[in-house]
Amino acid sequence: MAQRVVLAYSGGLDTSVAIRWMMEEWGVDVACVLVDVGQDPDSSESLDDIRARALAAGASECVIVDARDEMAEEFCARAIMANARYEGKYPLVSALSRPVIVRHLVDQARRLGATAVAHGCTGKGNDQVRFEVGTHALAPDLEVLAPARNWGMTRADSVDYAHKWDIPIRASKEKIYSIDENLWGRAIECGDIEDPWAAPPEEPYTLTRVTTTESVELTLSFHEGRPVALDGESMSLADLIRTLNHRAGATGFGRIDMVENRRVGIKSREVYEAPAALALIAAHADLEDLNLERDVHHEKARLEGRWAELVYDGMWFSPLKEALDAFVAETQRFITGDVRLRFDPPGLMRVVGRRSPVALYDHGLATYDAADTFRHADSEGYVRIYGLGVRTWAARQGARHAHPGS
Repeated sequence: MAQRVVLAYSGGLDTSVAIRWMMEEWGVDVACVLVDVGQDPDSSESLDDIRARALAAGASECVIVDARDEMAEEFCARAIMANARYEGKYPLVSALSRPVIVRHLVDQARRLGATAVAHGCTGKGNDQVRFEVGTHALAPDLEVLAPARNWGMTRADSVDYAHKWDIPIRASKEKIYSIDENLWGRAIECGDIEDPWAAPPEEPYTLTRVTTTESVELTLSFHEGRPVALDGESMSLADLIRTLNHRAGATGFGRIDMVENRRVGIKSREVYEAPAALALIAAHADLEDLNLERDVHHEKARLEGRWAELVYDGMWFSPLKEALDAFVAETQRFITGDVRLRFDPPGLMRVVGRRSPVALYDHGLATYDAADTFRHADSEGYVRIYGLGVRTWAARQGARHAHPGS
């Protein structure tokens, strides 16, 4: 019996070709797992159509796993609570979905008695790291195969290979955009986007096409750091993200155009659409401004970039990531309240209001009007003691620093 390999299958050109290529070149039996993380297939085909393509390519079976709620409740929720944006910009659209896929890839490998798993990533991207490091964290005994790193085929070669084996692909030899999509947003690469001087073309955008000229105001409600309602209507996080993608995206909000530092050492120009992700993170961070104690707030802000970097680098299943998760979870106990957002076409968003039953903002302490309850006289002694060290330094040693050259 041939060695069985479980392939993370997307339905695209590379993974479709990988099925037949591994069968022919390595003599393995290929089973596929298609994990639904909220990607929206072309309207002319369904997930069942994509499954049929895998079988036509030679897969012994193709399992479809609905992981949309799992993606939202476990992975997106943690990214929101961590205010996660890699390099201060990218909300981890693809990076968040990879550990979801890896988890089910390993589960299916165990169920089917496979000795290896496989992915369709090339040698220059981040996803190869995420798939392989994630798999080894969950199943150190499984081998990970990467046919696209071995076959040496160009895109045109892959198209020819698919035609040779009658694999019903939808791709052509033309250089078109490569798009990775899930519940959290869309990542767009290739084509004109590879020139960092060229403005991104409008063609590949779908979530952020402007369909309204009117401003939109929305209220997001949070409970212990998790979004729980939109405009007062309770809903699952997956539904909230989908609704917010539609309503915020219709104003043109949610585009990111950046030069990004990949894990493998390459700078790449990346374009993303993530209206819900950016809006939720902005609202959540604003509510933390209202509710988090100063030192906790500052320390959390310092660690957020590290959390995002770990996830970007494929370290979702790692001891440091788990330790940071515990810290973030502790900070969220009092992040409950509402944030009001205003979206102004084309593409502008700002927070216009926030409130919480446990806010640390105290009007009596903050106001300068007659309701002021702050004891101003107390500040004299506080400021004197606070600055005592600098005052002593200035009197004994500071004179020569005040007059350069003296």
